[in-house]
Amino acid sequence: MKEHFRLETHPIADPANIVQGEHHRITVLDAGLVRLEYSATGEFEDRASQTVLNRAFPPCDFTVTQGADGLVEISTERFHLTYDGGEFTTQGLSVWAKGGFHSQDSVWRYGVPSPNLGGTARTLDDVDGAIPLENGILAHDGIAMVDDSSTVLLTDDGWITPRREGNLDLYVFAYGRDFRRALEVLYTLTGPTPLLPRYALGNWWSRYHPYSADEYLALMDKFAGEGIPFSVGVIDMDWHLVDIDPKYGSGWTGYTWNRDLFPDPQAFLTALHERGLATSLNVHPAEGVHAHEAAYAALAKRVGVDPASEVAVPFDPTDPDFLEAYFEELHHPLEDEGVDFWWLDWQQGGVTRVPGLDPLWLLNHFHYLDSGRAGRRPLTFSRYAGIGSHRYPIGFSGDTMITWESLDFQPYFTATASNAGYGWWSHDIGGHFKG
Repeated sequence: MKEHFRLETHPIADPANIVQGEHHRITVLDAGLVRLEYSATGEFEDRASQTVLNRAFPPCDFTVTQGADGLVEISTERFHLTYDGGEFTTQGLSVWAKGGFHSQDSVWRYGVPSPNLGGTARTLDDVDGAIPLENGILAHDGIAMVDDSSTVLLTDDGWITPRREGNLDLYVFAYGRDFRRALEVLYTLTGPTPLLPRYALGNWWSRYHPYSADEYLALMDKFAGEGIPFSVGVIDMDWHLVDIDPKYGSGWTGYTWNRDLFPDPQAFLTALHERGLATSLNVHPAEGVHAHEAAYAALAKRVGVDPASEVAVPFDPTDPDFLEAYFEELHHPLEDEGVDFWWLDWQQGGVTRVPGLDPLWLLNHFHYLDSGRAGRRPLTFSRYAGIGSHRYPIGFSGDTMITWESLDFQPYFTATASNAGYGWWSHDIGGHFKG
């Protein structure tokens, strides 16, 4: 992988923070954060994961008591851990958070869900009002757990690899009422939230409508004339060809400008920039690259497909050769024309050929890193893909309903996301569906 795809990671913990047995390894990363690993083979993981980039915390003060019966007790100023030394079980592994709201309830037991203040969710698509939220790292009773057992690992060369099957890799946050410290430690563990480009903090215009270049620019001028400020102009999927021969797919995936609507794309993007607007284009990559695309021949050659065959190049982000060509042949030329960042409009499902690999996370990760090449300030626009997603702002909450119930939920949804360390959302605040 190119150099800009390589994250700086520090995944190896200080040996002074580790308590290890034949099949278990307990790492006290902070007074309120403990990593719990179990391996039937005695092999443990020291590589970074898609969630965790840093385990090189400074030495932590804790006491260890190990009984003849295998019982292990570890205590810090923030938690007390009790472990029977065997396979992780509800009866044999628990962590008590000191300083919780109700001390008798501030206990996490393996395999037992514990009350959580809620984090966020992947999408508000088709949601009319409130929905259940994924867990964050904050809890009313002061203790929460992040299960990192199934995520993929990051290799030194910037690529990804699956984990050993069967191992458990858990992180227990035991900060009681000190929610601020819990979040600080989360960012130390998983990486900081990047600084956004200033333009991202303004109003964005986005409407699913087949604008022409002249119509879009006239609308921007009308907004300016009325004193309505915008800093980002988003062009939904009609920027590219959508009415295509069915043999080339549905038209949802596309990388070729619709010249009927945008006869001079570069001039259009320049005109938006002259008006002080950054620009983003919508992409749905799941259907691959078909022979009608302007970049088909170049991309096909890169991945070993004869362009004369007109065989579609499937979308396979788990193939590093395809992924590199995907950026360099499909996206970089459009960025050279003036596209500032991409709206990854989720369509690719949740399964890949690599066990544990969520294609949404993979796209967020590599699109974000690619957008920051050559010293640029990186930005991408996509849906949430789990703890650690704050590294890839900004979040798109999806195709919201045009209802008061949907709008009423969005401020709560936005605020609660911070419980998972996720700080930047952009919503279809006027709604998209059914109204």
